[in-house]
This record gives sequence, structure tokens and C-alpha cells, in this order.
Amino acid sequence: MGFVLSILYFVTYYLTPHVLFGPLAVARIELILAALVCLVSLPALKRSFILKTPQTLATIGLFFAGSLSVLIGMSWRSGAIQAFTAFIPCAFAYFLVCLHFNSKKKLQGIVLVLLFVCLFVIVHGYMDLRHGVGGGGSLQPGVTESADQNQWNAEHPYLLAMNNDAGESFYRLRGLGLINDPNDFGQLLVCAIPLAFIYWRPKKRLQNFVFVLLPVCVLLFGAYLTHSRGTLVALMAVAAVAARRRIGTLPALLIVGVLFVAAMALHFTGGREISAQAGSDRTALWSSGLQMMKAHPVFGVGLGSFADNCDGCGHTAHNSVMVCAAELGFFGLYFWCLFLFPTIRDVLAIASPAKVSEAEPIESGDDAFPQPIRKIETIDKAGINQLGRLLVLSLTGFLVAGWFLSRAYVMTFFLLGGMVEVVFEMALRRGMIAPRLSLARVLLFAGGLGISLVLLMYIMLRISNLMR
Repeated sequence: MGFVLSILYFVTYYLTPHVLFGPLAVARIELILAALVCLVSLPALKRSFILKTPQTLATIGLFFAGSLSVLIGMSWRSGAIQAFTAFIPCAFAYFLVCLHFNSKKKLQGIVLVLLFVCLFVIVHGYMDLRHGVGGGGSLQPGVTESADQNQWNAEHPYLLAMNNDAGESFYRLRGLGLINDPNDFGQLLVCAIPLAFIYWRPKKRLQNFVFVLLPVCVLLFGAYLTHSRGTLVALMAVAAVAARRRIGTLPALLIVGVLFVAAMALHFTGGREISAQAGSDRTALWSSGLQMMKAHPVFGVGLGSFADNCDGCGHTAHNSVMVCAAELGFFGLYFWCLFLFPTIRDVLAIASPAKVSEAEPIESGDDAFPQPIRKIETIDKAGINQLGRLLVLSLTGFLVAGWFLSRAYVMTFFLLGGMVEVVFEMALRRGMIAPRLSLARVLLFAGGLGISLVLLMYIMLRISNLMR
């Protein structure tokens, strides 16, 4: 039951209750669903490894960091409770994955959710773009006025109308709710593309074409329709990391370079440049973020209030590290790094053939539905390494895209973290991998990572200023 309700929970928050439940959404179905998931998850908590992971402590710390940032940074008492409740739905995903997705088949269920969400948005957005139907109204290719654009965007929830560098109007694919921005949806697509290969089966050509290659082609087409520059850079990074293992670093970079030139020739970015000059507005926002850190170093300016403290610019940081550091201060950034560091360390371990050994298969965890005979899940070293490599690619896409997005606390981040720890636990229970780092070492390394990320942002800004 927990498995099924968790799947429904993820779909609801990605596609919004209004899309799934229609008029019933006013009854706050998502809250009822969350309460049910919590209730059925309590028995699984005793058998779970979740309390052994540093990410659990990090998530709890982020809960308090978000609340304290509003309470102290904004001096808003009631807002602290709102910040707490706003953060819970996304971070709750980590706990649900660790509690209910304890086998490869169940992890495939998460991937299926992501694929369904992405394909749902792509189909609706493409039909809207093709036929000009999206809640009424028709396409207006000559739109230039801001008011008209806002009205058109409201009438077409899966498309965003804007102008490129030449002043020409074009349309970008987007989702709803958590992914209501083309860049956010592009980030989700980049994460989902590698994970689709979890369904790959050797020597099953037809099955691989239908269930892997065809969906991946649709996802790539959806990424093109987002016209997101960050998505393009993230796709190139994923391609480079994937190709490097097979053909080496230099050939991989050459191939990625050719792919990048081809993508630009096909107007992947919708006529917008990718250059230091084109990104000067973002570096200005990063500079504002550093100023906020200096003024509010401990608890930040408040969760979700970067734009309000940006000298009237009305924009967020467009960088996940900077938005976390500015809004939550070093206190929140530390716990964010406390989640990120062990996730990266563990995913690199399970992806490395040198760190994973062979072991005998063991019984899988409780199935979603009772069965008369308990099945034995057979997963060997190659299976663990495959899952690890796919998660490395997915995390690479998320983090590279996140370098250009203010999405430090989105659900996808916690989903991927949970998937990493589930696979690591599968290997650990079979004696295939060394135990996790001690909490004391993780606490130390997380602090070092946080300082390093802030220094990196500072150095990049200094270099950017010198190049002007």
C-alpha cells in the first residue's frame, strides 16, 4: 500500500492536484494523500535503514533552516510555519523512496513516474503548440507586449511565450506546479533520460526500442521544445560523462562539441546566445547573492525571498548553491551539502566496478502486494554498477542544470538522493560494498564542501568581472 500511495503522491505533486483530481482539488486531496502515506509508512520505518543515513539528519536540518531563515531573517513568525510546510512535500520524497522502494523493480516504478510526467507534459505542450489550443485562445506569433504575453501564457499553461535576442517571439514547453518553468521542466527531462535505460535488456532489440529508445527520443524532443540553455549544457555534460567511459575523455569532448554545434544550428535555445556576455545578468544576480550572504551570514534573508532582497530586480539567483546560501545562510547551506556530499560519495561508489564485489542474492523486501511465495531478487555486481552509472548521469544532469537554476530544494533532488541510498543499501546488505562513511567524517566533509562551493562562486565572479 505504501508503494502505491507513494507513486500517487509523486504524480500528484509533479502534475498538480488540479490536473489529476479536477474539482476535487479544492478539498486539498494532496494533504489527505500525504497523511495516508505517513500513516502506512510507520510500520516500514522500523525495518528501514533510513535512520542510518546522513541525509536524514540533513533533511531535518533543512526543515529547521528554512523555518529559522524566515523567523530570524525576515522576522516573520507565522511565515516560519508556512516555510516549514512548503518545504515538507519535496523533502518527504526522500523518506518515501527509502521506505518503500527497496528493490530494482520498485525503483523502476519511480522512473516510470518520471517518464509518465514528462511524456504527459510533452504531449499536451506539443498539441497546444501544433493546434493553438490551451484553455482557449489562439497562438499570437506577433506578440511583443508584456501584458499580451502574460495573458497568452495564462491561456496556454504548457507553453511560455517570450522574445529571443533578436526580438522575435517564440514558445517554450513547460509543465505545471513544481515544473511550471521551461528550465525546471528541462532539468527534469535531463534527469529522466539516463534513468530510462533502467529498462534496458541485453539482446532484447524490440523491447529496448519500444520501452527505452523511443521514450528517450521523445524526451530529447521535449528538451528541444523547452529551448532552455541550461538544459542544453546539462545534456552535453551527461553525454560527455556517458561517452567518457567507453571512448575516453578527449574523444568524448570532441563528440560533445560537435553535438553542441549541431544543437545551436538547430536553434535549440530559440535564438538566444550562450556566452559570458549573454550570462552577465546571471552573474550580477550571483553578486547580489554574495552581498546577501555578507549581510545575513548565518540564517540568510529568508526562504523564497531572494528576489525581494535583490535591489528591486525581482529575479532569483539562477544558481542552486547561491540561492541556498543567500536564503538560508551558512546554516542552511551546510545541511544542503550534508545531503549532497554523501549522495555523491555513495553513487560514485556503487558505480565503480573496483568498489563493488560479487555476492550471493538475498530475499527482496516486502512487495507492494502480498504473494504466496516470497521472491528472491537476483542482482549481481553488474546490476549494481549499472544502476549506479545511471544515477551518476542523472545527478550530473541535475547538478549542471541546477548551476543555472534556483532549484536547491525541489522534489527531484530528494528523489535521486533516495534512489542512490536504496541502491547502496542493496549492495551493502549483500556484502558487495564497504559501509558508509562515519557520521563524523561526513559532517566534516560537508562543511568543507559548503566552503568550497562559496569560494568557487566568488572566484567565478572575479574571473567574470576581469573578462568584461
